[in-house]
Amino acid sequence: MNKSDIELVNEFKNGNTSAFDEIVKRYQRKVYTLARRILGNHEDADDIAQEVFIKLFYSLSDFKGESSLFTWIYRITVNECRSFLRKKKIKEFIQIDEVTNLLKFGQTPDQELFEREERNLIERAVEKLPTKQRMIFVMRFFEDLDYQEIAKILNKPIGTLKANYFHAVKKIQKFIKDEMQGG
Repeated sequence: MNKSDIELVNEFKNGNTSAFDEIVKRYQRKVYTLARRILGNHEDADDIAQEVFIKLFYSLSDFKGESSLFTWIYRITVNECRSFLRKKKIKEFIQIDEVTNLLKFGQTPDQELFEREERNLIERAVEKLPTKQRMIFVMRFFEDLDYQEIAKILNKPIGTLKANYFHAVKKIQKFIKDEMQGG
């Protein structure tokens, strides 16, 4: 039987460090994927994921359960990514995860090339977004989180998130349109 997040947190607070291992197993892929999409490369995402779980280990005893553990971990991940980008003062781009099987059954080489070019165009469009819009776009579009969850993670009003997402989509659409027209 799988234990709930709260049960694992309580066990950890009572000295059972194997409960923390279970939390890491449960969330490490999600943390890495979010960091990878925000930062754009494996090495940085891997470093951030490690930092998130180190921070989580030392602060889990302070977790009050006012939000879900998932929300709390995502908030830590987003904040670590923000700090990383701020410290380096670079704007990284998000690479859309490679589809495991690029050649779908019956797909022609022309279709594969078109899909690759399309993915590259979207990656370049997302690269141009300001960091705040990029994070909201990634969480909404790629991570498929609803606005309530994003609001909890970023501690922002839903209206602000919707406006940022709307502007991000418009910028991406304009970028793609301009690129397709050769401009």
